[in-house]
Amino acid sequence: MKLAFIGTGKIIEDALYATQFSENTQAKAIFARPHSKEKAEMLAGKYNIEEVYTDYTKLLEESSSDTVYIGLVNSAHYQYAKEAVLAGKNVILEKPLTGFYSQAKELFDLAQKKGVFVFEAITILHSPAFSTLKNQLKRIGKIKIFNGNYSQYSSRYDSYRNGVEEHAFDRKYYGGALFDINIYNVHYCVSLFGRPDDVDYFPNIGFNGIDTSGILILRYKDFNAVCIGAKDSDSRCYLSIQGEDGDILVENKPNNIEKIKVKFVDKTNTSTTRDASGASVRATITEEFETPKCNHRMSQEFTDFANIIDSGDTKKAQELSEESLTVIETLERARLKAAISFE
Repeated sequence: MKLAFIGTGKIIEDALYATQFSENTQAKAIFARPHSKEKAEMLAGKYNIEEVYTDYTKLLEESSSDTVYIGLVNSAHYQYAKEAVLAGKNVILEKPLTGFYSQAKELFDLAQKKGVFVFEAITILHSPAFSTLKNQLKRIGKIKIFNGNYSQYSSRYDSYRNGVEEHAFDRKYYGGALFDINIYNVHYCVSLFGRPDDVDYFPNIGFNGIDTSGILILRYKDFNAVCIGAKDSDSRCYLSIQGEDGDILVENKPNNIEKIKVKFVDKTNTSTTRDASGASVRATITEEFETPKCNHRMSQEFTDFANIIDSGDTKKAQELSEESLTVIETLERARLKAAISFE
């Protein structure tokens, strides 16, 4: 996979570093708007990138890259991705894929017609920890509650508190807590349990109509999922999945699982014990799983995307696209119910 990096922000720097440890991946080009050309040239020198562009159309026409990685502000994703697909390039879009379901659907349909791939860069789906988490679900029985909290005081919130509309808190740029940080919790729910039957969102709304934090409720046939995302306050972050026969706990940020703790009923132990109050207690087994150490949490997703492109694995690509579409649809349903408008 020969990559062209679109942008020069922090996420681009992270991605450039991560691709050094990714199989079948090579950084070939970088694009920046003219005022950021100097930074692009600095990154090109640091990571041995051959091509530097300040004209996006020229990059699409002339670059030796076959895939563009777009790490721009959310509202720019759709247009930059569409132009790349029309030019015959594969596309990797940072989350959220787009601000609207219709745009995401159009991109995937257009990519299929052009014979290229569009991917959403959501690292959790490519982590070995996610496979472990999914495999452990059967041990805890019928799911009853999902509870995820990703709360992190934004570095831009101080400015916002003083009346400055930073991109991260601006409806014009599809900002807000739901699309920026709570999206991780939604990806877990959709990937593990599928499309929710109903959605409700209860946001804390800032002075300009954007959600600075909020509680998202996803209703499934037999249980409810609570997804908390905050950019205006800090909290201990976690994932908790409760079943009739046990529970799963992740005690760190949902975007980077380090350890999974599973407690489940020991069905081979039929003896009865009682707690201090006299209530019967089921015998349980507790196991912990640590995530294998890696050089960077983004490396595996680039490796996976490269393998899909190199092998032409349309089945896997379709699975990922359907998951991303369901997430965007869920976010949009929640946003509209909460009367949050994106311009």
